[in-house]
This record gives sequence, C-alpha cells and structure tokens, in this order.
Amino acid sequence: MWSYTFRRVLATIPTLLAVITVCYLLLHATPGGPFDDERKVSAAVLANLQAKYHLDQPLWKQYLYYLNNLLHGDLGASFRYEDWSVNELVAKALPVSAAIGGGSIVLALLIGVTLGTIAALRQNSAVDYLVMLVGNLGSAFPSFVIGPVLILVFAIWLHWAPAGGWNDFAPRYMVLPMALLIFINVATIGRVMRGSLIEVMHSNFIRTARAKGLPMRTVILRHALKPALLPVVSLVGPLAIASITAAVVTESVFSLPGLGKLIVNGAGNRDYTLVLGLVVLVTVVAVTFNLLVDLAYAALDPKIRY
Repeated sequence: MWSYTFRRVLATIPTLLAVITVCYLLLHATPGGPFDDERKVSAAVLANLQAKYHLDQPLWKQYLYYLNNLLHGDLGASFRYEDWSVNELVAKALPVSAAIGGGSIVLALLIGVTLGTIAALRQNSAVDYLVMLVGNLGSAFPSFVIGPVLILVFAIWLHWAPAGGWNDFAPRYMVLPMALLIFINVATIGRVMRGSLIEVMHSNFIRTARAKGLPMRTVILRHALKPALLPVVSLVGPLAIASITAAVVTESVFSLPGLGKLIVNGAGNRDYTLVLGLVVLVTVVAVTFNLLVDLAYAALDPKIRY
C-alpha cells in the first residue's frame, strides 16, 4: 500500500508539470496583456512594469522563472492586486471555499447515502419517489438557476437567511450557499446509492445471508453496505472538483470572497500568476482526492490489492 501511494505521488509530478505548461502557454497565447486595460501610460512606465514582472524576457525564460519560484512554494506576485502575492490571496480565499465546499460534500454524503439506502429498501414508496424527484431536479437545473431561486424564496420572501455576503464564517451567511451545493450533490449521490444498493441486494451472497436467518439490519450493515458504497466513493473525487468548479457560480451568486471570485477576476484581468496559482491548487486537490478514493476502494473491497 505504501509503495503504491509513493508511486502515485511521484506520478503527480509530470501531471502537474503538463497542466502548468499547457495553462501557461494558453494564457500567454490569448490576445492582450495584464496591463492593457490600465490608463494610458508612457512607454517608459510600461517597460518598467514589464521588467518588474519579467514580461520583457522571452517566454521560455519567464516559464523557467515561474517554475523556479513554484519549487520554492512561491506562486508569484499578482499583476492586478497591488502589494498582494498570490499566496496571500489564496490563503485569504481558500478557507471560505473550503468551508462551503468541504462542509457541503460531507453533509451531502451523509444525506445522500441515507436517502439512497432508504429508497432502495423501500422501492416504489414515497421516499423512493422523493429521492428520484430530487435527483432529477438536481440534474436538470443548473446551479445558476437554483441559486437565485433559493435567494428569492428564503431571503426575499421568507427572510430566513441573508441573500449574500460574508460575515467571517457567520452560519447565517453559509446556509444558502451550502444548501445549493448540498442539493446538487445529494441529487447525484442519492441516485447512485439507490441503484447500487438495489443491485447488491439481489446478489447471491445477500440471498445466502438472508437464507441463514440473519436479521435484515445485519445483512445491510455488515454485508450489503460496503459493496454498495463503492460507486459512491468513486464519485467523491469528481464531486469535490465539481464543488470547486461550481464555486465560480455559487460565489458569484452569493457574493462570497472565495476562490471562485479569484478565478473569474484573474481570467478577466489576464492575471497570469493568479490563474496559474489557482490551477496548481485545483490540480493538487484533484490528484489528492483521486488518490484517497483509490485507497478507500482498497479499504472497502478486500479483493482489491495495490
């Protein structure tokens, strides 16, 4: 297991390098530059700005300079946020996105697995129809539609929660953004858990366990739940990345100062270092979650050996 983990960690190095290289070249290939939207300045001032950020050097030198800083843990200075480094911007925005996205993933797993299990055990019941309804609604409607509806109902009509903003992790401001992500993730997890458990409950080893006279609770918790969770575990990685991607919409709808806002502003302002720093962060998170999913597979299924 340890050797497999070490090999997977080593494999992330070329993955990170490839992602950084492609993103770096695409950013510099787009028309315009980070200082094109500034007020008209003299050629000398523009030359000083470009020299400060090494933009006057050949592209390959800029790339090597960026990789050198990255190896030392320095994501560079922001082109558009004066007196702020990318490390400082990410450190300020990451806790917001981690609280919203991480909390919603944990709650969505608990709620989705529970609802999917009940729906599978009570097919064609009211709970089963409710889970499928939530799953279809969450899949049919995008987050930029559900978000404003939540604001309209719970903030404007009922006045139960604020419509947006952030007040230093105040729970009232976290309710609606987390509810949006939880609803979308539960829609996927509930449907997958329901289908997986139904398939497992019709397996031969479940019939054998029930034929031995074991209580239904023991059959489900000891024999059926682990294999049924395998497809759900495989969803954790993509759902985590989807939560980061959805942060672009979620944080824009609810005016949250998280990574989504930085991604939008960085891309719009041609802030190369900021966009690259966020790409590195997202790639590391994606690779880490995929590794954790593989290790969880081995823990749930004893037939899997790495």
